[in-house]
Amino acid sequence: MKHFQRNLLIVLALGLCGLCLYQWHDQIVQRNAIGALNRLVFQRDTAIQGYTNSLATLNHQVETFDAQLTALKDAAKTNEDLIATQKRELTRLSFLNQSLTNQVAEYQTGVDALEAKLKEAAAGITKQNAALAEIATQRDDLVTKYNAAIKDRNDIVAKYNDLVKQIQKAQADAAGKN
Repeated sequence: MKHFQRNLLIVLALGLCGLCLYQWHDQIVQRNAIGALNRLVFQRDTAIQGYTNSLATLNHQVETFDAQLTALKDAAKTNEDLIATQKRELTRLSFLNQSLTNQVAEYQTGVDALEAKLKEAAAGITKQNAALAEIATQRDDLVTKYNAAIKDRNDIVAKYNDLVKQIQKAQADAAGKN
C-alpha cells in the first residue's frame, strides 16, 4: 500500500497539475474573450460617441439651415415687395415717358416750324446783307467821288489862296512903290 498511496498521490498531483493547466488555459481563453468583448465595447462606445457628436453637429447644421431658410424667406418677401414697388414705378415712368414723348413730338413740330421761319428770316437777312453790301459799295464809290470833288475844290481854294496872296503881294508892292 505504500506504493498505492504514493501512486495515488502522484496521480492526484498529476491530475491537479492537469486541472491547473486546464484552468490556466481556460482563463487565457476567457481573458482573450473578455479582451475581445472589451474591444467591442470600446468600439461600440466610440461609435456611439461619434454618432452623438454627428447628431449634435447635424442638429446645429439644421438650426443654421433653418435660420438661413428664414433669412432667405424674409429676403424673398422683401424682394417681392421691392419688385412690386419697382413694377408700379416702372408703370408710372412708362406713362410719364409716353406723355414726355408726346411733348417732345409737339416741341419737335414747333422747332420744325421755327426752323422754317428761321430759314425764311435767314433768306431775308441774306438779301438784306446783299443789299447792304451793294449800298456800302455805292457809298464807298460816292465817298471816293466826294473825296475827289473835295480834293478838286481844295486845289481850287489853294490856287485861289495863292492868287489872293499874289494879288495882296502885288498890291503891297504897288502901294510900297507909290
